[in-house]
Amino acid sequence: MSSLTLFETAPTGTSLAQADLPDADVLWLAQIQSAQTSLDLAHFYLVDEPPSRLTPVIDAVLDAAGRGVAVRLITDEKFYATYPTLVDQLSATPGVSVRRFDGQAHMGGVHHAKYFIVDGARVVLGSQNFDWRSLEHIHELGLLIDAPGVARAFVDLYNTDWAICGGDLAFRASPPPGGYGFPEAIGQGPKALQVTPVFSAPGWLPDEQLWDEPRLVSLIDHARRQVRVQLLNMDLQDREGRRMEALEGAIRRAAARGVHVELMLADWSQRPGLIEELQALKRETGVEVHLVTIPQAEAGFIPFARVIHAKYLTVDGRVAWLGTSNWSWGYFHEGRNVGLIVDGAPFAERLDQLFEALLTSGYATPLDPDAQYPLPRIGE
Repeated sequence: MSSLTLFETAPTGTSLAQADLPDADVLWLAQIQSAQTSLDLAHFYLVDEPPSRLTPVIDAVLDAAGRGVAVRLITDEKFYATYPTLVDQLSATPGVSVRRFDGQAHMGGVHHAKYFIVDGARVVLGSQNFDWRSLEHIHELGLLIDAPGVARAFVDLYNTDWAICGGDLAFRASPPPGGYGFPEAIGQGPKALQVTPVFSAPGWLPDEQLWDEPRLVSLIDHARRQVRVQLLNMDLQDREGRRMEALEGAIRRAAARGVHVELMLADWSQRPGLIEELQALKRETGVEVHLVTIPQAEAGFIPFARVIHAKYLTVDGRVAWLGTSNWSWGYFHEGRNVGLIVDGAPFAERLDQLFEALLTSGYATPLDPDAQYPLPRIGE
């Protein structure tokens, strides 16, 4: 029977853990240990500082290869230069095949997706990078999907990227005759869900109808009461001056027709250029913007950690999207990202509860459209 499982990472030392949600490291480990025939990993980058919650996951991948599971890994070429150690270890492991995706050369951006496929049947995706910090020190959300149609679409996407990495830039896996047939039903009765996988970037998909940006715009354009978005950041205009016109326009239209729009963003948004755009959006539209600061770890500052990184949207408590993409032009138009649209109140309402929990946690503060914000400490 098809199923959908929401899981989380709650930063250690915070009050954000949800008792009913599995921890990402526990779920990852169980799924990898369950692999019988194949394990296809696609991750932006890989890095560990053992011992960590990621270390047993890595051991499970090595063990899977050792017991005859065919293991493949796709990772981003650009970030390999920053974090080569673990990729090289896997490359040298018998039974593991590794290819690096040159997103900048092909699409213009990066291979930013974070997912893996177990036995061609179960898909695990979410905001978690293959990074020890993502399993301990960052607020993250992910999904385990056991649904044959969704699995087929992800396998086709993976095989497309595998071919592109191998030099066949024209290859696109073929959808089944008649198309994928989404949405796909999960469950029955009042808890039934309808799910559709969505991907970026356009021009690089097995089925261009699954491009995520137009789908998200449509969800927001159909909102009647409420739109909530939690992200690391929403970059309305990137460093190249490209505006995220489609999604920004949908947000502005929703606010103009009286929809209550709320954004929950990391305090990393306090960077020059980014914060001013958000302040202008609030002044001009009345959109509520909340900035979240996660307290530093007890042991002290950890670079590129202690931040909210989950990426999801809810509309009217009835439909939602959860994925791997931050919101800026490049992530939707020139980077590889994946996600899932879930139509059904039980799922959307659970994400709304998570939004409320963060909003009332004491870590979130309303954006002041007139304030001068200090630079956030992000890296070294």
